[in-house]
Amino acid sequence: MRQPVTRRLQAALATLALAAAAGGIVLTAPEASAAAGSATGYATQNGGTTGGAGGQTVRATTGTAIHTALCGRASAATPIVIEVEGTINHGNTSKVSGGSCNTADGVIELKQISNVTIVGVGGGAVFDQIGIHIRESSNIIVQNVTVKNVKKSGSPTSNGGDAIGMESGVRNVWVDHTTLEASGGESEGYDGLFDMKADTRYVTLSYSILRNSGRGGLVGSSESDVSNGFVTYHHNLYENIDSRAPLLRGGVGHMFNNHYVRLNSSGINSRAGARAKVENNYFEDSKDVLGTFYTDAAGYWQADGNTLDNVTWSSPGKDNNPAGPDMKSTTTVSIPYAYSPDAAGCVPDVVSRTAGAGKGLKVSDGNCTAQPPTEPTPDPTDPTPGPTDPTPGPTDPTPPSGANLSIGAGSDGSSKASGTSFGHLRDGDLNTYWSPAGSTGHASIKWDSATAVSSVVIREAAGSAGSIRAWRLLDADAGTVLASGDGAGTISFPRTTLRKITFEIVSSTGSPRIAEYETYAG
Repeated sequence: MRQPVTRRLQAALATLALAAAAGGIVLTAPEASAAAGSATGYATQNGGTTGGAGGQTVRATTGTAIHTALCGRASAATPIVIEVEGTINHGNTSKVSGGSCNTADGVIELKQISNVTIVGVGGGAVFDQIGIHIRESSNIIVQNVTVKNVKKSGSPTSNGGDAIGMESGVRNVWVDHTTLEASGGESEGYDGLFDMKADTRYVTLSYSILRNSGRGGLVGSSESDVSNGFVTYHHNLYENIDSRAPLLRGGVGHMFNNHYVRLNSSGINSRAGARAKVENNYFEDSKDVLGTFYTDAAGYWQADGNTLDNVTWSSPGKDNNPAGPDMKSTTTVSIPYAYSPDAAGCVPDVVSRTAGAGKGLKVSDGNCTAQPPTEPTPDPTDPTPGPTDPTPGPTDPTPPSGANLSIGAGSDGSSKASGTSFGHLRDGDLNTYWSPAGSTGHASIKWDSATAVSSVVIREAAGSAGSIRAWRLLDADAGTVLASGDGAGTISFPRTTLRKITFEIVSSTGSPRIAEYETYAG
């Protein structure tokens, strides 16, 4: 039997109240405040990025309190705004357990969750030697925080040495007005400042400072990790970075109105089939600011309106293809969202007045003028469902007309519970089932050739009805969300042709068990 909403909320508030008593967290009245302004760039695609808008607002002064706030929610998809003030470090960041979180010691862990905003307030928020890890999550906002000196070797270590790292099916992240910095390169124990890998898409990094690091960041961890992309970088300052500003493997990147100062070895490194649109940036006192470097796996670029101020270029070679000195485009890149770039000549000035934490969240108006952020429309005090907010639950599992396309197809997914099988999803037998290793996970039906699908039926095994709560249905080929909601049953969506369709369990009660994952053309 499903727990009434009021009881679930009471339980969540009770958990937070206990944490408050222990210190480090302040519970405020429910409100719809979230990050100031609205997401920009590719974070506006795939349904958009709203973070915790419309959810409870909690103040946290320790890393443990951040984890407690995540774990105190009614579900892993319940919106929440976590206002952070003070210094977060290893000494005050511990693992917290709960059904709506999956946290760890020594790192701020946003794992297998959605609809979360972390925003620095008051005197500022500094994550000192401790990174922010986003994994298997969606609709996340990180704003107005400083993350510094995160190490992958030496002591203490955190987050593989990345200031902010994303991996494993991450979707829709907006990182805004942050300061990400290190104190050296790999030999000093540091890795990347802003890394994405293992199928991470629809990300924007805006109005941020990245400095004093050997590696600015990457999109794709290897030449074969090319399922990432659709990333926007705008109005950022890259200062004293050796390379990877960013390194882009596969996918599409859009870099506009960034100020690059002292890129010491290379800058935007487009390789392994990646396509970068590089426009109206200001490159200063730098070397090899754009091209394909350290590999013969070519990438491509469209360069327009950039200013080069004391930029030098190396000679082309087998593993070195600099775009300069002429910066000729090698491809064209179509951008699906609206934006108003500043002229390159004013970029150093407008970025100096807007980028980084503690700048009052000022943004450019597209005419080289800094101004306060424009609030989202419609007003979030009267919220409409966000892109990953549950839509009305699916209907009872009465199969649509036509043949069940899952019969005879293939299947795979995330780690499965002992004794279960992906084959049980499509065997037509309600007495067998697949179950994820934990409370969340995903399963897919796949075909050898493109197949048209317009509805899915998720049938839970006997004794587990109602355990599946928030979910998303994905076109695994395109990485887009077909539908989202709450509870198992019949899911209808616009007819889509694909080879693989994924059902993602975002939150559950108990142990979710899917007896059949049926697909229909409609």
